Amino acid sequence: MQIHLTNTLSRTVEPFKPLHDGVVRMYSCGPTVYNTAHIGNMRAFLFTDLLQRVLRVVGGFKVQWVMNITDIDDKTIRDSAIGSPLWQADMGAQTEDARENLRTFTEFYAKVFVADIAALKIHQASFHAMPRATHYIPQMQELIRLIAEKGFAYERGGSVYFNVAAWRNADKYGKLFKIDAENFQEGVRIDADEYDRESVSDFVLWKGKKDGEPAWDFEFEGKNILGRPGWHIECSAMARELLGLPFDIHTGGIDLCFPHHEDEIAQSKAGYGVEPVNYWCHNEFLEVEGDKMSKSKGNFYTVGDLTAKGIDPIDIRWLMLSAHYGSRLNFTFAGLEAGRKARFRVQEYIYDLWERSAGTVAAASTNTTAEALRTAVFGELANDLQTPKAMAELFTFINRNPASSVESSLAAALLGFLQELNDILEVWQFTARPAQTLAVPPEVAALAEARWQAKRTKNFAESDRLRGEIAALGFVVKDTKDGYTLEVA
Repeated sequence: MQIHLTNTLSRTVEPFKPLHDGVVRMYSCGPTVYNTAHIGNMRAFLFTDLLQRVLRVVGGFKVQWVMNITDIDDKTIRDSAIGSPLWQADMGAQTEDARENLRTFTEFYAKVFVADIAALKIHQASFHAMPRATHYIPQMQELIRLIAEKGFAYERGGSVYFNVAAWRNADKYGKLFKIDAENFQEGVRIDADEYDRESVSDFVLWKGKKDGEPAWDFEFEGKNILGRPGWHIECSAMARELLGLPFDIHTGGIDLCFPHHEDEIAQSKAGYGVEPVNYWCHNEFLEVEGDKMSKSKGNFYTVGDLTAKGIDPIDIRWLMLSAHYGSRLNFTFAGLEAGRKARFRVQEYIYDLWERSAGTVAAASTNTTAEALRTAVFGELANDLQTPKAMAELFTFINRNPASSVESSLAAALLGFLQELNDILEVWQFTARPAQTLAVPPEVAALAEARWQAKRTKNFAESDRLRGEIAALGFVVKDTKDGYTLEVA
């Protein structure tokens, strides 16, 4: 199917066409490993996982997906410093070597991150590479020299800056985010890796060493500038090294449009001489219970925080994928519960289909009804990853086609389609219904048996009344071919 994506460059939904037939090269801004990533961060990574799966399963492409690990920036340096309260006993003892402390500190949180995304079914095997920024410092230095040679960088006070004024005379600055020219401060320099949208000024490419900071040698214009790379230069160098330029898709949260991604475009084109990316795709923010996530508000959660509350990480994945990536997501516990029930409704349908087909699975194309459902659902996913509309198509079909009315050949073809869909969503299991070991209170068991006898004697009014009493006690009775089962409501 033809894939369409919202391209932040054009601010329109465009048909997607890769630069090389059959292969998509995609770069995602990954975590800064100075702490445990929160669920707002996870939305960006789940969005990109969804995108690469849709490109593979629906579009038929091979995907080379690179997501970096930012292991050097203001935050990682600050929190790995000697005496930092965030240094944990599990990391071992700190040393006098700032670079070694940085490596130990960031590797600890990189492992936490990999475990968290694995719980959300984002697999390391899906990545072409997960590079650490500190492994590509020579490539960053090379890019900085190229930018300077072309007249778009300069050294001041032991740091190297990108000359935004010179670049604005050569090309557009503000391709992703509309720059307010009145706020442009020519000659004003910003050393911070992250800064406000209003701070349109020269940004740092190489930061001179401060006391106690990790540092690398950098030969620049005849002198050695001891220091470390700025945050923005990192992704430009790694993307070019691992994917080549230009590449197809760059993803990230909407908050990265400016300055990070805008600066990436400027420095990549200034140094390498080519527009780096064809499609820029950004996901919207996540809120919690209708408010911005904040530790001070008590609504700040990590994957570990939620699993400690007994929440299945798969339900976190389902909730985040159920909303369109381009709309704000309000993460609520009521929404998690509603999503869990919706997910299990499909799971029960899969169990029922498995019984109808006797465990046989066939391609959707073997049945016109299953193939029509596949076309409808995948058509919505191909249309800018419209997961809410795709799920609406699926639930409408389930409502109109209960498993009890489905013939075995259709059941097998539906299972084939749902397995394909699960290659994208990865939230269901495809097995026979597990045997239940449910502890049923004696009074519930007695009511269920009385209801079964009432139904056998065709006393349907009494049967319905007893079903209501069973429900009031927190159980659901389901009729089967040979009797009934009890489940927790």
